[in-house]
Amino acid sequence: MNTEKKIEESDLSFRESNTSADQKQGFWTSFKDSFKPPINEKQTQKIDIDEKDHLTDVQRINLNSANQDLRRELKTRHLQMISIGSSIGTGLFVGTGTALHTGGPAAIIIAWFLAASAVFSTMQGLGELATTFPVSGSFNVFASRFVEPAIGFAVGWNYFLQYFTLLPLELVAAAITIQYWDTNVNSDVFVIIFWLVITFITLFGVKAFGEVEFVLSTLKILAVIGFVVLGIVLIAGGGPTHEFVGGKYWRNPGPFAAGFKGVASCVVTAAFSFGGTEMVGLTASETSNVRQSLPRAIKQVFWRIVLFYFGSLIMISCLVPYNDKRLLGSSSVDATASAFTIAIINGGIKGLPSVINAVILVSVLSVGNTSVYATSRTLKSLAEQGMAPKLVGYVDRAGRPIVAIGITNAFGLFALIAANNNAQQSAFDWLLAISGLSSIFTWISINLGHIRFRAAMKAQGRTIDELPYVAQSGVWGSYYGTLVNILFLVAQFWIALFPLGESPSAYNFFLNYLGFLVLIVCWVGYKIWKRDLRLYLPIAEIDIDTGRADVDIDLLKQKVELEREVLAKKPFYVRCYRFWC
Repeated sequence: MNTEKKIEESDLSFRESNTSADQKQGFWTSFKDSFKPPINEKQTQKIDIDEKDHLTDVQRINLNSANQDLRRELKTRHLQMISIGSSIGTGLFVGTGTALHTGGPAAIIIAWFLAASAVFSTMQGLGELATTFPVSGSFNVFASRFVEPAIGFAVGWNYFLQYFTLLPLELVAAAITIQYWDTNVNSDVFVIIFWLVITFITLFGVKAFGEVEFVLSTLKILAVIGFVVLGIVLIAGGGPTHEFVGGKYWRNPGPFAAGFKGVASCVVTAAFSFGGTEMVGLTASETSNVRQSLPRAIKQVFWRIVLFYFGSLIMISCLVPYNDKRLLGSSSVDATASAFTIAIINGGIKGLPSVINAVILVSVLSVGNTSVYATSRTLKSLAEQGMAPKLVGYVDRAGRPIVAIGITNAFGLFALIAANNNAQQSAFDWLLAISGLSSIFTWISINLGHIRFRAAMKAQGRTIDELPYVAQSGVWGSYYGTLVNILFLVAQFWIALFPLGESPSAYNFFLNYLGFLVLIVCWVGYKIWKRDLRLYLPIAEIDIDTGRADVDIDLLKQKVELEREVLAKKPFYVRCYRFWC
């Protein structure tokens, strides 16, 4: 513990000296020097750890992830917007339209409620772990240190592949979205423009990423709030047509489009729409005040997402009938297939569909920017765990995992096949199939990690009083999250094997379930590589101290108790707000 504190103090003084030196240099010189490796005690400590043969793989993982070189420059507002922005995208603006057509209005409400409850439980467990251990890699490391390394390897690489393939996909999506305005310009031109924008942002470190996401997410949130307000007006008959809509589409064509199978299909769509919510966990190692910022972000972000999603879902379920043929668009980012756009057109309002399309474009670029962040941090974490080449874990003087960022951005140029629609569809379908279930695997690993962490604490005679943040749903919430996420996999298997309205085919099955086979191959491959046949780590071997944000547990307990006493004196509405938000 003393060694960790010494390393942390040394790193702080090093960054301060670097900042002072950079202020004396010109911008261009400082920018070039920022790519150089930092020389400090933490780097030396990490090298020493790697060279010690007597340490187990798990011990190396714990120590290397704790001694990370990323800069803590993200604020609370960044965390909240990053998590909101990573979940409000085409899954909401376009995916909900497809789900409405598939299941009907009642089905989407049921499906999104079930998915939201599972995500709430999962995020609470992640909040407890990430606040206690704000280590590099976050949930990728938690799977390795609390469950077993092979799980961490399989889930980590699946998560990497998910966002690695997402960047070129989003660049293509942005080019397709531009075509809404009937441009005759080649799609590759827009791919290059958007690629340069994202590459430029990533070169300026985590603070630039946080600021950009803050702005883009704010635009998306304002758009959703505006749509909800507009939706209420249209439902009440305040639009140009003056037609009172009410709940007529719930009566005709009805609440359900395809019975239970339609609900199951919507559940799968709903689960995927929440993908990216866990991103806030990755930011823990780059947050300036983890103990205060992360719990607040975990609680507030979830409720904001639920309000935005359910507010929007209620509006579109009342304004658009599920049998509207326009809900079946040509692509996942086709603005004409957006239930938002259709609702506005049905209300007799002109011009606003272009605004919705612009919001979809902002969402696409935001997800592309986020994908570089997620991919680079995950690849860096895998390198620190000895699960990827050491080179990709290199962090420069500015605190950027620059090699991992470079690899991700370079692969983004794969999007230049956008001009060839056939190649685009086939190539990207299979790239996405490789990691299509990654979010669900990640959520299951987070829940299992939290369950195992609590079990280790109990076995080692420790209590939750020493935790800076305790999951509101407790350990039972993680059991619930695990169960529901397994049900997501079962529902996806059923829909993949017997597609709604289609004949069963091996092509469609593997397109939707290939990610599970990739996960199994990764898990088995790691077992063979390390010759470790254990299915899980013994409770006694689980380390619940390395990488802690609060090394002095007695002092932490005193702080937490004092905060409780101060809060207890506050009015009821303040206590209620602090509990939920």
